[in-house]
Amino acid sequence: MEFAVELLQSLGRAALHLFMNPFTYIGVVFIALQYRRQVQLERKLFHAKLHGWLSETGRTVLWGAAAGLLASALLLFAGISLQADVVLLLWGISILLLLLRVRYLCLAYSVGVLGTLHAIVMWMPDLSDVPGAGPLLGIIQRADIPSLLLIVALLHLIEGLLVGLQGARMASPLFVEGKRGKIIGGYQLQGFWPVPLFLLVPLQGGAAESLPWSTLLGADYSLGWSLLAFPAVIGFTEFTASRRPREQVRLSGRLLVLYGVVLGLLAVAAAYWPPLLLAAAPLCFALHEALIGYRRQLEAKQTPLYVHSDHGLRILAVLPKGPAAELGIEAGELIHKVNGHRVRSKTDLHYAMQLNSAFCKLEILNLQGEVRFLQRALFAGEHHQLGIILSPDQDALYFLADRPLHLFSYLLSKLSGLLSSKSGTPM
Repeated sequence: MEFAVELLQSLGRAALHLFMNPFTYIGVVFIALQYRRQVQLERKLFHAKLHGWLSETGRTVLWGAAAGLLASALLLFAGISLQADVVLLLWGISILLLLLRVRYLCLAYSVGVLGTLHAIVMWMPDLSDVPGAGPLLGIIQRADIPSLLLIVALLHLIEGLLVGLQGARMASPLFVEGKRGKIIGGYQLQGFWPVPLFLLVPLQGGAAESLPWSTLLGADYSLGWSLLAFPAVIGFTEFTASRRPREQVRLSGRLLVLYGVVLGLLAVAAAYWPPLLLAAAPLCFALHEALIGYRRQLEAKQTPLYVHSDHGLRILAVLPKGPAAELGIEAGELIHKVNGHRVRSKTDLHYAMQLNSAFCKLEILNLQGEVRFLQRALFAGEHHQLGIILSPDQDALYFLADRPLHLFSYLLSKLSGLLSSKSGTPM
């Protein structure tokens, strides 16, 4: 009972420190900016609102908080050893990496970099003689890399579950330049969650109550312990032109869980056999990059899905709560006939819909090639294409150039209006 009281009191102090930590708010602001940028891009391409960036930011904050509490509860039994200055150094590394690529905000990269620096410093102690480097090198030396690797592993296990469950929610349709310069449709999949962690760490002069359980990494809590607030951000971003969003996030979720399991085993093994850190730390980000490369390789081998065919017009997306959504029409299906008229172009579609301005009959081909017959009354004020976003043709006014996103590009777009208004110009 006394231990539970001590734990709750320490949790209250850690929560206060969390709300006072500027990195907590930096993570939330970054996520809000990412979602806002996505919504602006959707409006530019489709003149329609598919998502609300404020509501999505609020939702991810709530889910991230729940994930953080779950991870913190599991890490109570891990035996984590971590200091506040190491947390600050990790955030500093993360911000530097963010300037290179948005995806480098992931903790796997900053922990991988710190772990590699730790191995270098431990094997080259003469570096401590470098003038002015003593304090920084001291923080690097004190970093408990197995603990950090285990945190990254658990966060990726949770991220894999969140991606599988929610990753398709913020899927954003895009027009992109595919192979041989042809404009095709696709989906940008991204999700970010701010995850507040409360880590049970050894602290001299902290709570004196002994732990009623043994820990996985065997940290020494005999001199006292405390809860350390650690604001983290997890997330993923990728692109697919060959699968529907639900299928892609299931694949990504499974790969993230696999990564978390492998890294967790490496972390525990390195805790009991320190020489393994020489491989475990670089593998932290190398395996993460390999995972991304594997997904891209799979994508490159697939045939684009979101292109029109001789059988009809390919549906890229369906507006929420629109007529097509009410009829159960899904992305990837083909519009074969409208009001009995075959459609092979947008001109055909507009002509067929004007044959009956009050009622619409559709023949839809699903991904299995089966025909579905749908019909619905039309009302004034509804979307002129039933709330359907079609895959692009070669007359598309805008498409997205394929280039890696970093923080500078986003800030530059805000300053100089990077989103071009010229016809056929990449954005």
